[in-house]
Amino acid sequence: MQVVCLQEEAFYALFEKVIEHVEAKRRDKPDKWIDGEEAMHILRIKSTTTLQKLRDEGKIRYTQPQKKIILYDRDSLNDYLERHAHETF
Repeated sequence: MQVVCLQEEAFYALFEKVIEHVEAKRRDKPDKWIDGEEAMHILRIKSTTTLQKLRDEGKIRYTQPQKKIILYDRDSLNDYLERHAHETF
């Protein structure tokens, strides 16, 4: 086993680089669960009533961790769009 010695400044600089790298990777991956505003943006709808209708009819997945918080599954929204896509001629 090798032991590597670093000066304190070099250690903290390396540590900061590692944190930046991890945070950049985390930002690149979109969240699985998104709020209604982002869901409406993905579906290109403007009405919360339409979003609720899709939810009530079971066409998109959602979770409700608290009474006033409803989150939507990003993959479910993309699947919904794919199911309704029409092939070109």
